[in-house]
Amino acid sequence: MTALPGPTLTVDPTRLHAATAAFFGALGVPEERARLAASALCHGDLTGMDSHGVFNLGRLYHPLLTSGRARPAAEPRVLNDLGACLLLDHQRALGLWAAAESMDLAVDRARRHGVGLVSVRGATHLGCAGFHAARAAEAGLVGLVASNCGGQRIAGPPGGRPALLGTNPLSVAAPALPGRPFVLDMSTTVVPTGRVRVAAANGEPVPPGWLEDEHGEPVTDPAAFDQGKARLRWLGGTPDTGAHKGFGLGLTVEVLAALLSGAAVGPAPEALAGEGRPHGTDDDIGLLLLAIDPDVLRGDPGAFAAASGGVFETVLNCPPLTADQPVRYPGWWEAERAAERRANGVPLPAALHHELTALGLDLPTLEARR
Repeated sequence: MTALPGPTLTVDPTRLHAATAAFFGALGVPEERARLAASALCHGDLTGMDSHGVFNLGRLYHPLLTSGRARPAAEPRVLNDLGACLLLDHQRALGLWAAAESMDLAVDRARRHGVGLVSVRGATHLGCAGFHAARAAEAGLVGLVASNCGGQRIAGPPGGRPALLGTNPLSVAAPALPGRPFVLDMSTTVVPTGRVRVAAANGEPVPPGWLEDEHGEPVTDPAAFDQGKARLRWLGGTPDTGAHKGFGLGLTVEVLAALLSGAAVGPAPEALAGEGRPHGTDDDIGLLLLAIDPDVLRGDPGAFAAASGGVFETVLNCPPLTADQPVRYPGWWEAERAAERRANGVPLPAALHHELTALGLDLPTLEARR
């Protein structure tokens, strides 16, 4: 969870969603797709991944749409349709809704063929990858989403100076227990950039291990990242503790999302002149959206769901090391947090509330609370 500290305002999630959808609509996104984009963005606020919610509306999505780097009325185009597999060009459509529609397309093909694979070029930032993967799980299928960062480069290979890759997120989702799907949503770096920027916005240091300087030494000042003085570390930490694993996963995402689709790649010749600083832009992002229908594949309807329930029930029943930290699987706490926030409201820091209303969002002024 990446909560923002300080005074907060509690906003009804329905009101937040409506205001966000209206904002996208005012920028030219068609009404139904504006609502879907708002659902994808507000998913971060509901689940506690606040760095991927409306925190990014003014920092990321508004500039994307107003600059033309994302086209509000773009219509994805089918480049190749092989039945179970499709190649799409999103044509710079807003990734928040376009990735969701592409996963729905993968689910539809999986219903027919057992598997549906949608490969995408020309995409823009999709928000929380887990939102899109979970659409497959909600339909009873297994979903996988991989996204590179187009031509953006913010992390270098272990032992190498130039930055070559972005955070290259990966998500896998599957039915687990009722109302609590398994949803793994992760960057292949230790943390995504949003968490670093939240810390910088709050003037707080980050833990050693998130960032490193050009010599591989830990950096705890989050502002150093956007100043070009620090870069993200890979999952695994340092070369001695397994950084090759995170870097390898990052390259795996690059293969699946960008090389297959023909999107922009991070490790291009121009990357070698980067001298270790973040550079490039996240244009022409590549995506892979995969859905697998276990009932079609196994030919035994319901068997997968029963087995999956048993697996994840066993995880929950695992004796914890300490009584106050029960064992849970990825997606559980996010679902718990979403249920609590749907009932009691979404906490917005006062400063963020001010940013959003300055952008024109119609949000109520509520009593501040800590």
